[in-house]
Amino acid sequence: VQLQASGGGLVQAGGSLRLSCAASGSTFSDYIMGWFRQAPGKEREFAATISRASSRKHYADSVKGRFTISRDNAKNTVYLEMNSLKPEDTAVYYCAASNRAPLYSVGGDVYDYWGQGTLVTVSS
Repeated sequence: VQLQASGGGLVQAGGSLRLSCAASGSTFSDYIMGWFRQAPGKEREFAATISRASSRKHYADSVKGRFTISRDNAKNTVYLEMNSLKPEDTAVYYCAASNRAPLYSVGGDVYDYWGQGTLVTVSS
């Protein structure tokens, strides 16, 4: 599966952005999906994950209550709605897919397919 992330940009603290990740080349509903992020000078970290039929979602504590992951299997797209953004949310955001995990996963090593990343910059 090929993944193309989009929707990043510059936003003021407290603002919102919606990231999208379009998948192609395989049956989208076969994959669990995740969003990860990597801030400058830091390790990549998990942000959110969603199961194949959207029945299960899981968030990192740092984004819980502010970010919402969703997917539309008919459109082969996963989304990350980000609200109440903070400067510490500044990072390159990556979408990822796995057809190996049973339901959902917070571990990056489970995901075999990655998008190219989209930069989110939150100004204070």
